[in-house]
Amino acid sequence: MNAPFASYWPAQVNFSTHPILQQLPLWLAQNPWFAEFDQTGWFEPDSKALEALQADYQQKLAELGQKLLRGEALEFTDPRFSGKAWSQPLFGSVAALYLLNSDYLQKLIALLPIQQAKPRERLLYLVEQSIAASAPSNFLLSNPDALQQMVNTGGASLFTGLQHLLSDMQEGRLRQCDAGEFKVGVDLATTQGDVVFENEIFQLIHYRPLTEMQYRTPLLIVPPAINKYYILDLKPENSLVKHLLEQGFPVFLISWRNFGEAQSHLRMDDFVQDGVIAAIRVVRAISGLRKINYLGFCIGGTLLCSALAVLAARGDREVGSVSLLTAFLDYVDTGKIDVFVDEQLVSYRERTIGGKDGTPTGLFRGEDMGNTFSLLRPNELWWNYHVGKYLKGEKPKTLDLLFWNNDSTNMPGPMYCWYLRHTYLQNDFKSGTLKLCGETVDLRTIDADTYIFAAREDHIVPWHSAYASTRLMPGACRFVLGGSGHIAGVINPPAKKKRGFWTNETITENADDWMANAKQQEGSWWPDWFAWLAARGGEQVPARQQTGSAEYPPLEAAPGRYVTE
Repeated sequence: MNAPFASYWPAQVNFSTHPILQQLPLWLAQNPWFAEFDQTGWFEPDSKALEALQADYQQKLAELGQKLLRGEALEFTDPRFSGKAWSQPLFGSVAALYLLNSDYLQKLIALLPIQQAKPRERLLYLVEQSIAASAPSNFLLSNPDALQQMVNTGGASLFTGLQHLLSDMQEGRLRQCDAGEFKVGVDLATTQGDVVFENEIFQLIHYRPLTEMQYRTPLLIVPPAINKYYILDLKPENSLVKHLLEQGFPVFLISWRNFGEAQSHLRMDDFVQDGVIAAIRVVRAISGLRKINYLGFCIGGTLLCSALAVLAARGDREVGSVSLLTAFLDYVDTGKIDVFVDEQLVSYRERTIGGKDGTPTGLFRGEDMGNTFSLLRPNELWWNYHVGKYLKGEKPKTLDLLFWNNDSTNMPGPMYCWYLRHTYLQNDFKSGTLKLCGETVDLRTIDADTYIFAAREDHIVPWHSAYASTRLMPGACRFVLGGSGHIAGVINPPAKKKRGFWTNETITENADDWMANAKQQEGSWWPDWFAWLAARGGEQVPARQQTGSAEYPPLEAAPGRYVTE
């Protein structure tokens, strides 16, 4: 398989001895990712379809040759080749042949009659990664823009690029935003509040009001534990927390710590009992209310619903409402991440960091998770930064969201391994029989109105899987589908009037049926959620000016120590 990835020039194909199909079985047999799958009949595509594909390829190749002979300028819609220099015959022909061969290879792999979903997705993923890595734009000598930058700067761009590379290698990640561009608590996470409780797992922030009157029922936010909370409190204009306060909602928020070796023993039970349930207890005590509203984002939604189900099993079913943003409850389709997860991987993690049956505990490093997520979209989140930073010596774009994306956190090994096995691998979470904190977790015992938001282009929580939560939550559900992806779809303040969203008052059994009758709305989905939450916020009362209480006095000002670790 090296030939099509190492060269942009096509090879003539003999259907009976196709070079790629000849090498593919041997290559896959040596790859542990495919060892457990039956490869019988994988490499026997329909001959007529293969002939049609080859004929189409030869026709496009001839058309490209004629265009080059006539000296016509080449134009590309692919952003990797959008610069004027790519329209020149020399570099343009390399780019055009690369795109032609890439398209051919992907269609060729799609013709293979692979019935098993996992090996098919893994093969497509590996092909996608190889194609993305071999783009001519990724190499100095075949990138005219990088060469011109080198000439214009007298070679300084290459020196700067080398500095960027060494810095990223030292940090263990391809940084998409310079580490010094923002400072948490100064530029980001600036909404005023106080830490009113802390333990070894989290700090609880109680925000100060921004209105004279507030709804009586507070909102407790459970953010994902795999990144820092301030994705919900970026710059003031992008801050969901600030917008909630401006709408008159009292807000509490969990700030998970960046776990170190001292916390590497923590389990899922600890995150639920000493994390979310402990936060619920404090918010109830400060507000004087038993029924409060909840928001869970990404894995924060999974942790939140785990805690509410544990409380329900103990007879505590007092829940105001539940809002879930791009969160999994049913891991029926985990998207591209599924290519990494199998028994072999999970068992390996359990043996090395899982702390199971006497095995050692350790940490799953945030850098590893960040790099994995970036490679799920290699052209947008990996190779474009490789080109800009290393080949052209350019400074990455200054963007708060990208800065947050690089500010990842470590996960305790036992918690991470439990989560990996019982969600991504076995999809036990929805079963109603899973044990947590000594209780049987049944999501159907969380009897509360639920607002579920998904993002249409989400590659981490596919929107169909987010929609599946409507079948697990027993209360009245409202499902809203936003534009864009996992993060940009959520962080969409109204003032920008971007992306739009879809609504349908009827929850159907099938997600596609819901979408078929959904109405597209303009702008941000935030006002829709604010209106829904306001109807469940209770009466409006004078805002309390003091954070915390006598039992839980302020410990330090927000954003607190944990988020800066």
